Amino acid sequence: MAYAVSGWDIAIVLVLLYAVAVYLLYRRGWIGPAKSLTLFGPALMIKTQRGRGLLDRWGSRTRFWTVAADLGIVLAAVAMVTIVVLLVLDAIVATRVPASAAPTVQQALGIPGINPIIPIGYGLVALILGVVLHEVFHGIVARSQKIGVKSLGILWLVIPVGAFVEQDDAQMQAASRRKRDRVAAAGVLANFALALAFFLVLSLVLTTGIQPNANGVGIGYVLPGTPAANASLAAGDIVTAVNGTPTPTNTALFDALASARAGETVRVDYYSASANAPRSAQITLTSLEWYTHDPADATKGFLGISLAFLTPAELKTELSAPVASPFGPLIGVTDWLVLPLAGLEPVAGTTAGFYHLTGVFAGMDPGTFWIGANLLYWLAWMNLLLGLSNALPLFPLDGGLLFRDFAASVAARVKRGWDSARLDRFAGRAAAAASLLVLFLLVWQFVAPRL
Repeated sequence: MAYAVSGWDIAIVLVLLYAVAVYLLYRRGWIGPAKSLTLFGPALMIKTQRGRGLLDRWGSRTRFWTVAADLGIVLAAVAMVTIVVLLVLDAIVATRVPASAAPTVQQALGIPGINPIIPIGYGLVALILGVVLHEVFHGIVARSQKIGVKSLGILWLVIPVGAFVEQDDAQMQAASRRKRDRVAAAGVLANFALALAFFLVLSLVLTTGIQPNANGVGIGYVLPGTPAANASLAAGDIVTAVNGTPTPTNTALFDALASARAGETVRVDYYSASANAPRSAQITLTSLEWYTHDPADATKGFLGISLAFLTPAELKTELSAPVASPFGPLIGVTDWLVLPLAGLEPVAGTTAGFYHLTGVFAGMDPGTFWIGANLLYWLAWMNLLLGLSNALPLFPLDGGLLFRDFAASVAARVKRGWDSARLDRFAGRAAAAASLLVLFLLVWQFVAPRL
């Protein structure tokens, strides 16, 4: 019997090859602190001096970058508080979650291809671009604050996982807390700014580029052998009315069929994806017992369709203008974030078939259009994730460095008699305690349900 090669097999082989390559480079003396190749944990840092001139030129607008970085400090502080509060709430919820519903380690890692909700193609492109621009912003703001940059480069761990800008450590330590914080917050600012920029482009593209084929509810799946299947309804069709009653929402369709009985004939108006035209069918419902095997459902009518989580119109709104969601701004934004969990992002297949292209995109290939739109979504999504993650008060993330200086600033105002050495010791201990707390909250989500 032939052995089927899995993705995990390929991943293991690549990791082993990477480890062997790094070992051989180390034995030949090509890897070391003063060399172009340096190890950062298991990752290989490929350093270069090229590009520093660009950082100098971009960072020459000192006033602009100072104001922008000050805004970044505020955003990072708000994000830090927000994400810690969410972790505390998650920790409370975790005590009530059964072990069967507990999250897996893969779900906690924002790594494309390992995290089941992040597609490897879109995710890798978005992650690499987000990390690269995150680091570039660090370098630009560092130069605007007259802090040197020693090198730039790529961070390689089996595959390229990002980039880095290596600031001059001595100058960073000698700089004032405010200047250090500006450099640390620059990455968080970059990711939030990029998330907003990519979202706005996506919103513009979707608002002007797509239109639902009809105002109704999308069919995600049709059960074989059911009345719907016999009437040639199919995934991708949009039900617009039942017995003349419009069905613009899933609830409206449920209400229209709620009183239907087994053996009753209903008229279903729908948009046929295969015919690209409106259609109408007289469908005799079967018994719901056929599906549930519950005698109590013997008289209830059953059509045999499974609906998409959101209607085509609702999905367009959630993707392009979540604050205008019919469910309210908070739910709309939340839905935008969790679309991958519902299988609605990336948009492809049946879901993409609910729409036709309009405006300047009318003559474009739909497959190409949705690749671009999906990439914009994941660029916004991954940059938001990177910004929030880096705001965590956890070393060696940007948030850990910021929290240390925040703690020192507070202590300096409360304990005016402390010298700089004592302030540094206190700040270091506070940052270490915050890091341990964050690690505990992260681990608790996986441990608590299984206790």
